[in-house]
Order: sequence, then C-alpha cells, then structure tokens
Amino acid sequence: MFYNQTIYSVGSFPISVVVADINNDNKSDIVVANRESNTIGVLLNSGNGIFSSQITYQVGQSPYFVAVADMNRDNKVDIAVANYGATTISVLLNRGNGTFLSQVTYTASRYTYAVAVADVNNDNASDIVVANAGARNVGVLVNKGNGTFFNQITYTVGNTPVSVQMGDVNNDNTADIIVANYASNTASVLLNIGNGIFLSQTNYLVGTKPQSLAIGDVNNDNNIDIVVANSGADSVSVLINRGNGTFLSQITYSTGYTPYSVVIGDMNGDNNQDIIVANSGSNTIGVLLGTGNGIFLSQLTYSVGTGPLSVAVGDVNNDNKTDIIAANYHGNTISLLLHC
Repeated sequence: MFYNQTIYSVGSFPISVVVADINNDNKSDIVVANRESNTIGVLLNSGNGIFSSQITYQVGQSPYFVAVADMNRDNKVDIAVANYGATTISVLLNRGNGTFLSQVTYTASRYTYAVAVADVNNDNASDIVVANAGARNVGVLVNKGNGTFFNQITYTVGNTPVSVQMGDVNNDNTADIIVANYASNTASVLLNIGNGIFLSQTNYLVGTKPQSLAIGDVNNDNNIDIVVANSGADSVSVLINRGNGTFLSQITYSTGYTPYSVVIGDMNGDNNQDIIVANSGSNTIGVLLGTGNGIFLSQLTYSVGTGPLSVAVGDVNNDNKTDIIAANYHGNTISLLLHC
C-alpha cells in the first residue's frame, strides 16, 4: 500500500509531527517538535511530496506536542506548542508566507504534555486546550479573538494526562474534551455545556499506559468514537459512541511493540476510517484497516526510522491518496511513506 520510506533530517529528538498547508500553496507541509533542540521545524512541500530542509523556530524547553490551526482569524495556519520542561504553551502566528513570528508564551500547569486547538465557546475563534501531566488537569485557554489568550481555566482529569483531543461527541454543536490518562489507564470525557465551560469528567477504562488518543467516526453512524494507543499493552482500544456522548466498553486490537501515537484516516479509499499507529518499540507504522462497522483487521506494518513516537497522515503529493509521516525520536528524522 505504501512505498519505502523517504527520510528527512530534522532537529534533536523529534517527538511530535503534524501535516498542514502552512504557506497557502495547496500543498501539505510538515511541522515537527524537536524536543532536545527546543525548536519547531517547518518543512515546506516543494511539490510532488518533496520537502525542503526544515526552518526552525525557537520555543520553550522540551516541546512535547505541536498542533496547528488559524488562531487569529486571518485564514493562515498558526502553531501551538506544549513545552513540557517550561510549563508553558508557545503560540507562533503565521506571517502569511509560511514563516512565523517569534513565540508568545502562556503559562500552563506542571509538565505540559499535549495540546489541542478548537473553538470551545462558539465565537469562531480557535481556543487552546492543554494536558498538564504533572497537575492531573486540563487547561482551557480561551482566545480573545485576535490570537492572544486568557489565562487557563483548569479541570480535573485522571492521573498523568498525556494526550488530548477536541470533538463534538454528543452532537450538540459544541467541542468536548477527550483525554488519555497514562497512569490511570483511562480515557476522560468532559462535555461542553455550550459556553466553553465543561462538566466533570466521565472515565472509561482502556489498556495499560495509554499514551495517545484519536477521535473519529469509525462505524459510520455519524458519532465520534475514541481510539487509544496503549503503550504498556501493545494494543489499541476502540470505544464506540452510544450516540449521546457516552461510550461502550473498549474493544482491543494488537499492535507492534510500545504503540506511542495513533491517528485515524481513510488509508485505502473505501470511505471507512482506519487506524494508524506508531510502534515505537518495533520501528514500524501499523495500519489497521476498518471494515466500516467499527471492526478492524490485523495490522499491516511498514518500516520507518528508530523510535517513531508520532505519526500523522495527509495527502502530501496531491494524488488524492493518504500518505503517512512519522517522527523518529532516536533517529532525528522524519519518515515519509507515500501511498502507492
């Protein structure tokens, strides 16, 4: 399904990667968080899925996670970064040509681990939600409307939250919070009551050491489901939405060793969502094809670099097929797998 990997050098210990059109040329670019370099690297797509060398931007100490969205309503993709070592969020606004202004930082809580961006109060401005692993909470930073943010409001979740996503899980047209709690072996769901305020968490049991989660409709019922990568169990958990924002008990599927990152996408063009997981202990990407009813086939594996800790998907060569990008933590590289 995929060609052999193409390798690109990035900074030291790349730990998070996303794909987005940074310079509005209708080509998908790559953004990577380089943990030990304390930088974000931007690799611009020069066409046909070929990327230029990274351009780096300074962020806080130990950036662990990167997210992208238009945060100042200028129709350009901006960057938000969770700085684990600095207990901050960095926001880098896009100048409009694929380059970025210097970071503006916002205080979070202890061990800022992951970040997501979504409009939580329906004012058409993208807000920030951060998983604070050392504080056992998530922080919500509401956008003032111009790409600057109010101080965080925190909500209690499980022990060591390490992954956060935003999505409307109960179909009320508001973005809810979904969190993976590494030390609790749970996923927390916090429902939005409509004005950017959230109810207390509801917890669901998943596998051992959940490291990453993704959300999407995996059974084609127009409800958002949850997929969790369990790094201590070598598995992914699938939690099907009952339709009201509550979830059925997990169904688990085997992966490679130490799955560290998971995303959802249609990898074979059948209009069903598939699971893509970075198996950090196997140096592979696993693809579990969805059958359309929330059931998945055994993983197909593809070799990447050493210690892949993050995976992203997108069409990087404009052939209407979904490609795979992996951040290889111990190789200081990005692997690109183009769809055949």
